[in-house]
This record gives sequence, C-alpha cells and structure tokens, in this order.
Amino acid sequence: MKYTLSILVENQAGVLSKISGLFSRRGFNIDSLAVGITSDPTVSRITIVANGDEYVEEQLEKQLNKLIPVIKVKRLIEGEFISRELSLIKVHCPAAKRFEIIKIAELMEAKVVDVAANTITLEYCETVEKTATLIDLLRSYGIREIVRTGTVAIEKGKAEII
Repeated sequence: MKYTLSILVENQAGVLSKISGLFSRRGFNIDSLAVGITSDPTVSRITIVANGDEYVEEQLEKQLNKLIPVIKVKRLIEGEFISRELSLIKVHCPAAKRFEIIKIAELMEAKVVDVAANTITLEYCETVEKTATLIDLLRSYGIREIVRTGTVAIEKGKAEII
C-alpha cells in the first residue's frame, strides 16, 4: 500500500540525508521525494511517497518524530489531499505524426514546450495516475526521455500541517 507523508523540518544542511537514511537503514524504498521551503524560510516541507503496510508507516512516523530537525510529521489520508507531479516528456515526432501528438497533448491538457525537427517536448503537471495515462498514450510514438519531479501534496480545505 502506498502512503504519503508530509514532514516539516528545519531548513538546514544534512536534514534530507538524515531522513532518507532512516528509510534506507530499515530497507524501505522511497517512491517519490520532493523538498522545498515553506512560507517560513527557516522551515522546509518534505513530501515522501513510499510503499508499506500500516505497521511500517506507523513505525517510520515514530522514528521520524525522534529526529532533532523534524518539526512535525503527518500522514496524508487518501482522498483528503491534493497531489501533483511535474513531468517533461520528449517524444519522437516526425512531421507526419506531429498533429496526432499535439492532439493527445490538448486532450490531456499537456503543454507543448519545445518542438524540433524530430521531437516534441510536453510539460505535464497532474496526478501520478494521469501522468501514467499520458505516458501510455505517447509510448507508441517513441518516448525519448522523461524527467519527473517528486510528488508534492497539500491537504484539502482548512487543514494545515503546522
């Protein structure tokens, strides 16, 4: 089962290493990791998506809370948060297929950010599931390169992690 953790930490060198080390020492893989400063420049938010059962998630949350630079850890509940991932997808695109690829981009609400003689690059900011759909649609044209950020997530409504 996948779970999403939102972690507020002190914005200082070595914090990310401590957190990722906690996962690696216990043999857990991180599926997605995104880090950025918050409205307070002394605080960063780390969003981690990982696999594991409820026991594993609970143990990691307890261990994370013990780390000195960690301010707060919160598990985001499915359906109660919004998440997005940014992707850049470079697709093989001979002139004869350009219209088809642009039509797929329009239908999926992807943005064309670069066009060259034999490639087209799309920018897509959506959920992991919708990104997978776009990639599947483009696969038959020949994907040359994909670059994806980690998932960022925020709770819906008035809820805040702080």
